[in-house]
Amino acid sequence: MLGDPTGIGPEIAAKVLASNVAGDAARLVVIGDARVLDLGMRDAGVRIPYTAYARLEDVPWPSPALPVVDLGNCDPARLPRGEVSPEAGRVCGETLERMVGFACEGRLDAVTFAPLNKAALHRGGYPFPDEHQMFARLTGHTGFYGEMNVIPEFATFRVTSHVSLRQAIDLITPERIEAALRLADTTLRALGHDRPRIGVAALNPHCGENGLFGDEEIRIIRPTVERLRAEGIGATGPYSSDTIFLKARRGEFDGVVMMYHDQGQIATKLLGFNKGVTVTAGLETVFTTPAHGTAFDIVGQGKADPGGLEYALRLAARLAAARAL
Repeated sequence: MLGDPTGIGPEIAAKVLASNVAGDAARLVVIGDARVLDLGMRDAGVRIPYTAYARLEDVPWPSPALPVVDLGNCDPARLPRGEVSPEAGRVCGETLERMVGFACEGRLDAVTFAPLNKAALHRGGYPFPDEHQMFARLTGHTGFYGEMNVIPEFATFRVTSHVSLRQAIDLITPERIEAALRLADTTLRALGHDRPRIGVAALNPHCGENGLFGDEEIRIIRPTVERLRAEGIGATGPYSSDTIFLKARRGEFDGVVMMYHDQGQIATKLLGFNKGVTVTAGLETVFTTPAHGTAFDIVGQGKADPGGLEYALRLAARLAAARAL
């Protein structure tokens, strides 16, 4: 999916597709409006031979050129550039909804999407706090799922995500920590880690300093970690937030389970802003996207870095292949 047409999504998609860097990893098909791909090629200064099809089932394999299932649902010339657009949000939501339908029918193995804008998505008629909750609704998922962020050094998982910090503290329960740890273990195994090493972050400064700064580590986090360790999950902790990511960067962990959104996002974006990938972990369908946003400030300048989208595409192929085994 080419991303929000008012952002850098079409440009970086065109760059990745033109380089064919992921062509060895998967059979690629673009779902969206061919005019948005044309816009992306102009921004990127590249040309990609492609063939437009009205239906996904019309695409031949092997395809002689990049196949584009042209939904005809967006004329980018009618949209503003570099700003939040409800119409662009509607197009993103509608396109992703079609792709989810294809995936649920078994016609797509994975969905990778260039950056979208959550505010635009919301104003365009998809009133979800984030796309992950939209995917869960569209796929009918009822169990635990969560956002996973992957950088070359390690991956992160969240006990809580897109809620206020005040609300997040109330949501940190043994049940949610256990679900996040089990999700981390399963997903890391799918990525090729036979015995995943998972570090668990504390909630309070200095791990609560033996209860002086809070006792969640004593009452909730440590007992949950120890119980799951006894079951065979390779989790350790809790570790203070100001040390756990240093340990992960040194290679001591394959993944980190954090208690709230910014606890890990600051570390992962600092270490790998243009290489980070966001995965909707725990759903039947594989969803990946770059960890960065629509970068309205550099739209149309041809200088957007496609690295995150390239990694997202390759990771989607790896996760889909692992599920097919």
